[in-house]
Amino acid sequence: MMNSLQAQLLKAGLVDEKKIKQAQRSKKKTAKQQPDTLQAVAEAAERVRQEKLERDRQLNQQRQEEAARREAEAQVKQMIEQHRIDRSQGDTAYQFVSKKKIKKIHVTGEQFERLSRGTLAIARLGPGFELIPADIATRISERAPHWPVIVAEVSAQPADEDDPYADYKIPDDLMW
Repeated sequence: MMNSLQAQLLKAGLVDEKKIKQAQRSKKKTAKQQPDTLQAVAEAAERVRQEKLERDRQLNQQRQEEAARREAEAQVKQMIEQHRIDRSQGDTAYQFVSKKKIKKIHVTGEQFERLSRGTLAIARLGPGFELIPADIATRISERAPHWPVIVAEVSAQPADEDDPYADYKIPDDLMW
């Protein structure tokens, strides 16, 4: 059974019977292969769906981590606001390092000593800094390790036996 185009091409002598039969066989072959391509399309669609589910799961995880970080920061801000120590009567300048820059706040003499011994800490709150107890600073560091908290490090260095100036201790809070 030939269609009209094949008959016309055969009459004109442009094709022969072999070519027509070969074309019909290849057409039947592709028709039989259609179910394989449907299966391939279904597999591709399933793969795309799985990739989308994985992407959605990762996005959801990132959102949850961001929400947990924001919650921890809100708790830290609340802790700082509740436990901050008033330094309005401060007349002594205390200098410390924050983000590779030297900052200065004014504190009272007692607060200066407590800062030097490490019993008080400095925490960033908004554009400024606040004084908080050292135990609150450790709780802040546990909840939000990225939060800037400055605590003076009191280190006991072993005395060198040959040091002629071992009897003359230089205080860490020496003011010039």
